[in-house]
Amino acid sequence: MKLFEGKKGLVLGVANDHSIAWSIAQFAMEEGAVCGFSHLPDKPDDARQRNRHRVAQLTDKQPSAKFLVPMNVQNDDDIRAVIQKTKEEFGQIDFLLHSIAHASLEDLKRDTVETSRAGFLMAMEISAYSLLAVANAAKDILSPRSSILTMTYFGGEKCVPGYNVMGVCKAALDSVVKYLAYDLGPRGVRVNAVSAGPVRTLAGRGAGVDDMVPLYEKMSPMGRNVLPEEVGRSGGFLLSDLSDGITGEILHVDCGYNIMGSPGRLLDAYKGQPG
Repeated sequence: MKLFEGKKGLVLGVANDHSIAWSIAQFAMEEGAVCGFSHLPDKPDDARQRNRHRVAQLTDKQPSAKFLVPMNVQNDDDIRAVIQKTKEEFGQIDFLLHSIAHASLEDLKRDTVETSRAGFLMAMEISAYSLLAVANAAKDILSPRSSILTMTYFGGEKCVPGYNVMGVCKAALDSVVKYLAYDLGPRGVRVNAVSAGPVRTLAGRGAGVDDMVPLYEKMSPMGRNVLPEEVGRSGGFLLSDLSDGITGEILHVDCGYNIMGSPGRLLDAYKGQPG
């Protein structure tokens, strides 16, 4: 029997084939799950519907992908509509994958101290509050043995220069995970987060991932950066019944980078350098 045989889930935040959420969803579907998907709404003047098209290119090839609908997490009516669609298709769901974050490029490029008020509010609403909003809307269709998973990053735990305001948002998201785990625990719903190493996604490139990858390759105990499929399997584990005793946790999938208290083998490059 496959790991997700008979399981149904809702996947929020796939942008394209590089999205971590897509790696996780692929794993779940390969293991028997059926899924519904959301995509970022297209602008009214975008006749090509670029956002929908990028995700539809993936889901249209998957018999286990049952629907694809737009959702703006800043709009409660949009969230309710997606949950209603999910209820009509599946009744109850066994997992919910939340992979949504955004900050303006202008604010990401600024020092954190210079973050604009409007940019901070927008980034926090989309990147942290959205998990609360979605979980609240979905709580009545989550099965008594279900799992919610979100995507975080080490920049919410420690200062990662260049990650800036998004690090503040991820710190809030990490806390949301813990409080949701408490609130939803009596329902049998678990809430966890995956903290992946830098992956070249659309969001990741905006947050300076290209600069982080060489550092991870030098500093991590495994001497390399994580692969998307590794994050996919780990995320699948947290969405599956195999992790049914785990909630409120942040699982680091970063080849061990987060354990390091010094630059590790990166120091070798400086040995013998004049002081």
